[in-house]
Amino acid sequence: MNQLENCSVCEQLYVRTVRDICPSCYKKREDRFQAVYQFIRKKQNRQATMADISEAVDVEEKEIIQFIKEGRLELKSFPQLFYPCASCGTGIREGKICTDCHNRLKADLDQETYEQKRTEQLREERSNIYRSKSVR
Repeated sequence: MNQLENCSVCEQLYVRTVRDICPSCYKKREDRFQAVYQFIRKKQNRQATMADISEAVDVEEKEIIQFIKEGRLELKSFPQLFYPCASCGTGIREGKICTDCHNRLKADLDQETYEQKRTEQLREERSNIYRSKSVR
């Protein structure tokens, strides 16, 4: 059911349907997206960097990154566009984390798995030891 909410951008009260922003802010956001899209669609602008696009169409880099993350802009045709890794901030073109962070997380996970298995083995070995009462 629809409910009243405050827009996360302008704090104006609106009836929420699907989006978390009011129709006015949504329209402005769509206009900014179209400006970015029209700019990078031109062949001479395909080599533009994030800063170039931001400056040319007056849209914050943060919002352009959001368009990329939403899948609205595909990077395959734009070799100079990157967005930050969720872990370290290095520029990446796909996924959520860079290769270095992926490898580090995988190594950490492998190490933790090894330690858990080793702890379980030790616990099992200790449970198989029979102790007898010492006689004096």
